[in-house]
Amino acid sequence: MKKKVCNSGIGGQAVLEGVMMKNKEAYAIAVRKQDGEIDLEITEYHGVMHGSVLTKVPFIRGVFNFIDSFILGMRSINHSADLFGVTDDPETGFDRFMKKVFKDKAEKVTSGLTVMLSVILALGLFIFLPYYLSSILERYIMNSSLLALVEGLIRLVIFLLYLLAISLLKDIRRLFMYHGAEHKCINCIEHGHELTVENVKKASRLHKRCGTSFLLFVMVISIILFMFIKVDNPALRIVFRLLLIPVIAGISYEVIKLAGRSDNIIVNILSAPGLALQFITTKEPDESMIEVAIKSVEGVFDWKNFLEEKFDRS
Repeated sequence: MKKKVCNSGIGGQAVLEGVMMKNKEAYAIAVRKQDGEIDLEITEYHGVMHGSVLTKVPFIRGVFNFIDSFILGMRSINHSADLFGVTDDPETGFDRFMKKVFKDKAEKVTSGLTVMLSVILALGLFIFLPYYLSSILERYIMNSSLLALVEGLIRLVIFLLYLLAISLLKDIRRLFMYHGAEHKCINCIEHGHELTVENVKKASRLHKRCGTSFLLFVMVISIILFMFIKVDNPALRIVFRLLLIPVIAGISYEVIKLAGRSDNIIVNILSAPGLALQFITTKEPDESMIEVAIKSVEGVFDWKNFLEEKFDRS
């Protein structure tokens, strides 16, 4: 065996009753339909900056990767919702209004509005609310760096409470189980084991390249950067926080990328909090969920060839 662990380069996310796996430009969405069958769709996504040299520039590439992940994630979730019948609800007055105004483009416009609302809510919950709460303490904390640290800690607490709260929801818990199945499949092959249900069950549900770890790095890096922003005008402080989001995303991407391909002690220490957080965002899947995740992996990744090349398994 050449290596104990070898990075496969594949990644994905949980969707409604399924798993999306991506390998380079190809991605597969496997969904367990209500009739028990597994639907598999394999297609390609080229990214918003496909072919641009900017996608290879460190720190800048992370911004576009974040945008692509968001777009592909929304597409995958919508696809799984359609397959599982979530959209079979009776047509509402809002649906009829959108069709009347936008006609054939009504569905795309509705999806765009949903994304926009999600972004606004995220900014409100994780940017504006922590800033507002910390500003209440401004009369007691005179040091701007210390105040930024308090703001960051409030943001972390809100993030943790948010994850804990949604993890109590039945549908979200199932989503987290599929998230666990996704991680376990990747860990299984990256540790040199054949991709079978039994082997996947034994694999860890924690992975360094997880989006949960990425978000935690975003939180921590934002604390560090905001501590160095010394602006008296409250409005400008908000503007700087918004403008720094791409910078924070770019730095966080490089950190998570390094964590995925390195196993030294410093990287492991930095990765530990993110891995611990995954005990909330991943749950142990059942065998039927693992079967779906395996189907998704096999749609875009030749794991048998990977084992032969990286682990001398023939």
